Amino acid sequence: MDVITRWKEDFDELMERIGGRFARTEARGWVRRYVRGLMSNVPRKNSWQMAEELEAATPYGLQQFLYRAKWSADEVLADLQGYVVEHLGEEDGVLVLDETGFVKKGSHSVGVQVQYCGTARGKANCQVGVFLSYVSSGGLTFVDRALYLPESWTQDRERCRAVGVPDGVEFATKPALGIAMLKRALQAEVPAKWVTGDSVYGSNYPLRHYLEGVPLGYVLTVSPKDTVLDQQNFPQRVSEYLKELPEAGWSRLSAGAGAKGERWYDWLWLPLGNPEQPGWERWLLIRRRINRPDKLTPYVCFAPQGTTLPEAVSVAGKRWTVEQCFEIAKQEVGLDEYEVRSYQGWYRHITLACLTHAFLTVLRAKGLDPLADTEKKAPTSRSLSDFKIRRGLSSP
Repeated sequence: MDVITRWKEDFDELMERIGGRFARTEARGWVRRYVRGLMSNVPRKNSWQMAEELEAATPYGLQQFLYRAKWSADEVLADLQGYVVEHLGEEDGVLVLDETGFVKKGSHSVGVQVQYCGTARGKANCQVGVFLSYVSSGGLTFVDRALYLPESWTQDRERCRAVGVPDGVEFATKPALGIAMLKRALQAEVPAKWVTGDSVYGSNYPLRHYLEGVPLGYVLTVSPKDTVLDQQNFPQRVSEYLKELPEAGWSRLSAGAGAKGERWYDWLWLPLGNPEQPGWERWLLIRRRINRPDKLTPYVCFAPQGTTLPEAVSVAGKRWTVEQCFEIAKQEVGLDEYEVRSYQGWYRHITLACLTHAFLTVLRAKGLDPLADTEKKAPTSRSLSDFKIRRGLSSP
């Protein structure tokens, strides 16, 4: 069986998996078109340009599907999680929490306000989405998403109703959204041994407390201002540890390969107070730049007894993989190229973009990247998109 046939069969299998979420035949046809449009090479993945790529006379069919058709983004998300578990799931998988910004104009798009936006490297008028990604030896992709609604929105119910935010949706911090996504992932039996994330999540005690109660290991960045329990279970500022680090005991280890090769740092871990869970330990992990020894990054670790330093370092390095997810998803499947203002529209587009990203990831894991096979190139989402356009696979 050639690669083209296998590619088409995998796509049909995915569409069949989610097909039951759409009661009407017309909607099932449009979801196929929408996902194919997200994989196309149009400059922007909005309904007008995708409709033109799909040779539809107008964008109204796509718009009707996204705005008014009856289907649940959460039900499709459940199918996405099952798909990732089936094709990429491993017992030692890593779940990564992070957020990304979507720069917007005006004040009417749901959740938009001037706030910190990593995409803009500072404050900008934007929406913020919190994401849970999954990393295994097979690849990395998303398994959940949540729109962050600032208090300026949740305190204005009329404004929320105007964009379809359900009355039951209250303000939730980014770590609280992260806990909710972790619970959904575990309920969906996404196999994982670790959780990692930056200090937005690591500095949140309720999130760490939840993971220790599961129990699920974590390597989370924390702020020097944060407090941990020392070996006598007394509160101690992380900054106090950073002031008196020993000269001995450091190990030079790679946190994984980056764009410029292996990411080498010096690492040290120090024991903290034991958690309530028997058979588990807490550690303070310190990362130090080789050429800038004054640049220190602290992590709090919760791990089974017998965990090695190289394993903890490897998990810490997985934190950066979500950046790759965001980059690929924005460049290749239009994660940030939507033109919807409503709460429902945001969740529908983002969920389908995550599904499309997962599909491309699974294709690469199976070795079904046609250009890598025929032109000896490394598999990428771009090569899959280029191949699809060349072979006319983007047509409805």
